[in-house]
Amino acid sequence: MANPIKPFRIAVPQSDLDDLAARLTATRWPDDLPGAGWDYGVPLPYLRDLVTYWRTGYDWRLHEAALNAFPQFTTRIDGAHVHFLHVRSPEPDALPLILTHGWPGSIVEFQNLIGPLTDPRSHGADPADAFHVIIPSTPGYGFSGPTQDKHWDYHRVAAAWIELMSRLGYERYGAQGGDWGSGISRQMGVLAPERLLGIHLNSAPTYPDGDGDGLDELDSARLQTWARHQQETSGYTAVQATRPHTLAYALTDSPVGQLAWIVEKFQEWTDSTGTPDSAVDRDRILTNVMIYWLTATAGSSARLYKESARIWAEAQVSQVPTGMAVFAHDITLPVRAYAERLDNIVHWSEFEHGGHFPALEQPGLLIGDIRAFFRTVCRG
Repeated sequence: MANPIKPFRIAVPQSDLDDLAARLTATRWPDDLPGAGWDYGVPLPYLRDLVTYWRTGYDWRLHEAALNAFPQFTTRIDGAHVHFLHVRSPEPDALPLILTHGWPGSIVEFQNLIGPLTDPRSHGADPADAFHVIIPSTPGYGFSGPTQDKHWDYHRVAAAWIELMSRLGYERYGAQGGDWGSGISRQMGVLAPERLLGIHLNSAPTYPDGDGDGLDELDSARLQTWARHQQETSGYTAVQATRPHTLAYALTDSPVGQLAWIVEKFQEWTDSTGTPDSAVDRDRILTNVMIYWLTATAGSSARLYKESARIWAEAQVSQVPTGMAVFAHDITLPVRAYAERLDNIVHWSEFEHGGHFPALEQPGLLIGDIRAFFRTVCRG
């Protein structure tokens, strides 16, 4: 086989961890502005406290071992190195399901979903709701490593995922994702609708059509939320979509810089009450950041924005049955009227709690909704 699937195990050299500790100890801190809070970015007192914990209390080896408890593999697809988890269910009739993360996420997002999705019988649920779970690291991210050529936009990632599922022997399957994972999963349905039994999303692209006339009150409010995000908190998009390599020098050299760049999004996009770790466990946040730091993929992950900028407003219609889980504190709340113009929406759920990272914030709600959606599309 020209591009074999090879077993993979995370094994970070101790020298990399020692280097990280030294850099954290030698951090050169900026000035503080009393009373600025989160409005100016990550507050200095909060970040100092989190970095102290990262240096003295966080144990990478513990979390490395937890990730290594799942079967992992690598292969090459379309010239890219692709890392993925592949956890088969003990139930023989389980549905294959590919879960795709976005930025600033990683495979770490889905750790709490794997057991309940693959083995519902052991988690007090119906074994008929079992899935074989495939969780790839998006090209340019984490253990997939940097991409080596241009034009790795989300359309190309979707095509790579279709090829990955073929190599694994899955001809019919489901897809799930949020953030970039939403666009990638939708595009899989555009490219290979005959392969996708259903697509479950927990965020959706917003493609404003006119000035919003004709929208109901809820959709109008969500369109305004999107507009505020674009105006007030989307500076990261502008940088990553235009000059990702310039940003990469700072984030690849400074672990505190990398942490701040990511943890700000866990504050702004989650159902948090004061600090990001009120919504997501700080060890899980730091493990997610470690994936970026240890693989030096700050720049290559940001390139997905640069490569996709030319196509992300090209709305393509998907006919695949689609389910949407809406978590009230997400920054990218879907406008249903727009979603229904692009997708074959057959399932729509609204949740009061949770935000942009529901697999980390509200895994039980997300698992339940994934099960309910695929139960509908697969069993009627």
